[in-house]
Amino acid sequence: MSARRSLTHGRSVLVVSILLGLSPPLPAQEPATGDAIVVGSIGDASRLLPLLASDSASGDIVGLVYNGLVKYDKDLNLVGDLAERWEISADNRTITFHLRPGVRWHDGAPCTAEDVRFTYQKLIDPAVRTPYAGDYELIESAEVLDALTIQFRYREPFAPALESWGMGILPKHLLASEDLNTTRYLRDPVGTGPYRFRRWRTGELIELRAFADYFEHRPYLDRYLYRIIPDQATLFLELLVGAVDWTGLTPLQYSRQTDTAYLRTRYQKFRYPSFGFAYLGYNLSDARFADVRVRRALTLAVDHAAIVDGVLYGLGAPATGPYPQASWAYNPDVAPATRDVAAAKRLLAEAGWAETDGDGWLDRGGEPFRFTLITNQGNEVRRQVAELVQRHLREVGVDVQIKIMEWSTFVHEFIDKRRFEAVLLGWSLSRDPDLYNLFHSSKTKEGEYNFVGYANPRVDELLVAGRQTFDREARRRIYHEVHRILAEDQPYTFLYVADALPMVDRRFRNVRATPAGIGDNFIEWHVPPAEQRYRAVMER
Repeated sequence: MSARRSLTHGRSVLVVSILLGLSPPLPAQEPATGDAIVVGSIGDASRLLPLLASDSASGDIVGLVYNGLVKYDKDLNLVGDLAERWEISADNRTITFHLRPGVRWHDGAPCTAEDVRFTYQKLIDPAVRTPYAGDYELIESAEVLDALTIQFRYREPFAPALESWGMGILPKHLLASEDLNTTRYLRDPVGTGPYRFRRWRTGELIELRAFADYFEHRPYLDRYLYRIIPDQATLFLELLVGAVDWTGLTPLQYSRQTDTAYLRTRYQKFRYPSFGFAYLGYNLSDARFADVRVRRALTLAVDHAAIVDGVLYGLGAPATGPYPQASWAYNPDVAPATRDVAAAKRLLAEAGWAETDGDGWLDRGGEPFRFTLITNQGNEVRRQVAELVQRHLREVGVDVQIKIMEWSTFVHEFIDKRRFEAVLLGWSLSRDPDLYNLFHSSKTKEGEYNFVGYANPRVDELLVAGRQTFDREARRRIYHEVHRILAEDQPYTFLYVADALPMVDRRFRNVRATPAGIGDNFIEWHVPPAEQRYRAVMER
């Protein structure tokens, strides 16, 4: 998703600040149309409307079907997308967007400022279960000045305002009379993007076709085939036999299984830090986890370095909080957690947990300290991390049961509805450090992102202040304090920042690595005619 936050199920969102181990670029070729790219994912999409696309698989598809008003370029500068230009008032409270003329929806209807206003109205509609409403609640008016011009007036200055309009714009003429929570367009989207939706076989395949009238230019690749292969080992085998062209590798695959002459000749391999983090999240409505001493103890009991070294093969770094080191909001004074079993046991004893019956498990009031840690199926790294956490917590007398489940059920039946005790997950982040949707106490409704139920009045105050401050140094100080408090409160045990490890078939030309990753110029990717693998498919 363009400039949005999303849950990740293990296929990295390709954002980057430092490139490591980059394969040499291939010679430039005159672009030719044709061929298809087969992308492998362990998780299926769930909702193909930008306002409701909160997982990375949905975001991958939505990002090709829809456009926002703005987007990030290869150097992480905000540039126009549907908007060709904009003006921001001197008081930083008004943005006037001027849309590109001639942009059309995939059904041929013109895209206008009315579509933008409609999208805004749905974003703030309490009946729409979107996690993104917090980015638009400060808007006091949305005025359509003409067919291609819209003006947003904010009640107060809002620093992430421009970036927030990376949100995909919706077609009013199709959705005005629809319930967005249940509409058929969740599975049959119509956008303005470079690819248009063709079909979706649940749990198997999503197919997109190049949109000939795309306003930049027609993508060179005819088709985008998103294959869902829920097991990473099977997905890797499909890559090796050429049935998948592009996917993310596991650390084991990157380090031990792809360094052969054949694979170096056949594929391009990349490594760079992802812009996000993995974590253990605790349901803070559970009395055990509501006690900060317990959360701190669990964090001290987990060996973060062992996870990075043993599971990630060193292809990552321990997380100290919600900001990766590449973020200008990262607080360098917050040290990574160091394992201290004795300190963890002391904190648990202070919270009333003791081993009283000789069975090796802590208990309180006759109840053992036992909880279920849930995560998603198909992600070998997550499974291994969960097992390490289980082993580490066993050493302090806490019994962890692991439950692994299918991605869509995991997100919508357990995470959205807060039917969990603890969860192993990851966030990919936008470049602006605003964490309002993740940690503000108001963002705990079903489908919103503060599903652990974290509430700290000082953090609420800082998150609001960070949105109202435009001076970079002043914002940095605010987010440094947010980082520090979250590290103390531990609503999550912040685990690690993994490196992104994508691998792409070498027949694709113009695949470049930039600060924005390898996919920002996807419509420029092409395959020379002699190397094209998939024939064109005529529309019916």
